[in-house]
Amino acid sequence: MELISGNEAIARGAWEAGAGIGVAYPGTPSTETMEAFSKLPGVYAEWCPNEKVAVEVGLGASAAGKRVLATMKHVGVNVAADPLFTAAYTGVGGGFVILAADDPGMHSSQNEQDSRYYAAAAHIPMLDPADSGEALAYTKAAFDVSERFDIPVFIRSTVRVSHTKCAVEVGNRCERERIPYEKNQPKWIMMPLYAKPRRLDLDRRIEALRAYAEECPFNRIERKNDAIGVICTGATYQHVVEALPDASVFKLGMSWPLPARALADFAESVERVYVVEEASTYLSDQVKSLGIALDEPLRPLSAAGELTPAAIAIAFGADEAAHAVAPQDIPPRPPALCPGCPHRLVFRELARMKAIVTGDIGCYTLGALAPLSAVDTCVDMGASISMAHGFELGLEGEEHRPVVAVIGDSTFAHSGITSLLNTVYNCGTGTVCILDNRTTAMTGHQGNPVNGITLQNRPSRELDLPMLVRALGVEDVRTVDPMDMKAVRKALKETTSSDALSVIVFESPCVLLNKERKAPYEVKSDCRACSTCSLIGCPAISCDSETRVASIDASLCVGCSQCSQACPYGCIVSTGGSHA
Repeated sequence: MELISGNEAIARGAWEAGAGIGVAYPGTPSTETMEAFSKLPGVYAEWCPNEKVAVEVGLGASAAGKRVLATMKHVGVNVAADPLFTAAYTGVGGGFVILAADDPGMHSSQNEQDSRYYAAAAHIPMLDPADSGEALAYTKAAFDVSERFDIPVFIRSTVRVSHTKCAVEVGNRCERERIPYEKNQPKWIMMPLYAKPRRLDLDRRIEALRAYAEECPFNRIERKNDAIGVICTGATYQHVVEALPDASVFKLGMSWPLPARALADFAESVERVYVVEEASTYLSDQVKSLGIALDEPLRPLSAAGELTPAAIAIAFGADEAAHAVAPQDIPPRPPALCPGCPHRLVFRELARMKAIVTGDIGCYTLGALAPLSAVDTCVDMGASISMAHGFELGLEGEEHRPVVAVIGDSTFAHSGITSLLNTVYNCGTGTVCILDNRTTAMTGHQGNPVNGITLQNRPSRELDLPMLVRALGVEDVRTVDPMDMKAVRKALKETTSSDALSVIVFESPCVLLNKERKAPYEVKSDCRACSTCSLIGCPAISCDSETRVASIDASLCVGCSQCSQACPYGCIVSTGGSHA
């Protein structure tokens, strides 16, 4: 027995099934899966620039006969959708399993999204584990299902499955011989001549999958009484059995396709039948489409966010006072850029110059929060540059504030390159800031093409950002130290005053990459109480609520000197000492 998370269990299940190749782009709550897989013996694993590339690499390895695991978060499935839909047509060589990790409650995401809709739309079967033990078993079985039905298979997790640890019985690896590759144009070349018959073949495979769903061992009924029957999947199952201990439960381990006959029989066997699910109506809609009439709880369940056992029990008539509900009056604790973050002065200067700032996905999204309040938009990976170009088009002919796109190094490699190419190609203007902190910081400091560090630390090379940007056609390209406030201010002032397209590469490593901290700073006794230092938003700085005199928490200060540079009166100085 080992105590492992759902993510680790998925990695272990793939390894036990004989998967030899893993491909991914990091994204919470999926990130640890590929990190865990990469540490297992006898495997090759890599971070790819984005999820589309990961699926394409994985499909190629599958075509060559290897078993392959690809992992991504739910919004990454959007990026990978192009090859995924066609991969259902081509089918597989070696088993190909894709983790789609959903994030109900949006703990680390810009939207709530139910990946089961992708399974139905792309005609790719999906298994939906409820805990780490099932995550291992389902993943291991998914490779057999993939090869049996000649189709990729989704494993869906949610944040609770991905990050909760359970005691799991682990097994040994089943070594698999590579399936020999043989040229087969009708299977692998999806031009109309071959795609049309493969579409018909997909229909046949789907019918076989529907028959398999009726006997799938991961779909099970837990019979209690006949008054209430609940249909559920995944982590929601755990909440249902806790909230409704007397209800009969149809736990779906395969959430697409559904076992139509078994569900109809279950509905007939109980007086009232319900679907309980979170942040989606996928399952309710699918069950209703089978002709099964569903009952509604006494109180409606929330259409957004995660469910809890208390919320389910109350919806089914339990006394609200008998269930502990999280207090609503707890003061919020908003996230903040770390002390010494190299992004801070860039955002401070952008806020000071009142620029329109189109942001992107990463740590630097926190530049939107007070007191920096610098970011105007954040939609998806790579959108900063595309939206900045759109702003320039929309405001053309009007006098307007400077438009500045801000994007990180990993995100630029993921989706920003084509956005910048579009701006260059269409003769766009404006300023693009690439915040190169030498890592993929927000998901836990993974390597990326810009820093040249691979998942398994194989020899590689760094992407030369300035050279690449110039190759795309940008003439005004600058590399600036973001820890130097005067240099930041000068670069932003010059580029935003120009009619040309400019790119500034702000290069400085994430402060968490270097564990050695410099001597902390302190506020001198002659502080003018101007509060300017507080505007950079460093967690180490606070101002007295009455006197407005500043102070610095030496236990948080990393000695970066940003506050000292920001102070107009020279009242912040280094202690010259060291941290305790």
